[in-house]
Amino acid sequence: MDDKETLRVGVAVRRLRRSLGLTLAVVAERSGLSVPFLSQVENERARPSARSLQRVADALNTTVGELYDAADCTRTVDVVRAEPDGDAQGVRSLLRGHHQLHAMEFTGDQDTGREFQHRNDELMYVADGAAEVEAEGRAYRLERGDTLCLSGGVRHRWRAALPGTRILVVAVADHIEAIEETRH
Repeated sequence: MDDKETLRVGVAVRRLRRSLGLTLAVVAERSGLSVPFLSQVENERARPSARSLQRVADALNTTVGELYDAADCTRTVDVVRAEPDGDAQGVRSLLRGHHQLHAMEFTGDQDTGREFQHRNDELMYVADGAAEVEAEGRAYRLERGDTLCLSGGVRHRWRAALPGTRILVVAVADHIEAIEETRH
């Protein structure tokens, strides 16, 4: 891990501490570290040693590895560059790490014949070409620039309808629990 990667763990520590309903004072007591030091770690002003980070992880009933995994999603800016061979056929992830969104680019002849059903909402955007989508017993033809939104739980299948089709699919990640808004 480089220095910037190590610093990002502070946001993950704060997020986990708050989700557990713990104060800095409680984590300080459990870890044997000072409140000011923990505050600096959470605000990314101090870099914990491996031993200190282990003590924080123990105080939060987690592991250092899980803190680093959670730290990955705390990136505020992450550029994923296009493939050097821009005309490649296939599937490309548009995000790195663990995020609240899942984003993929499908290029070329995509026809898996498989039916999909995702837990959360999904958006399909046709950047180039055309696609044919079957959802809820209906067929939809999407042309360049068209967008289709599928609510979580809708069974569907799709295929590229023209050579050179490029489709972007963005979905709420499966590890996110969608909460229905209720109005009173």
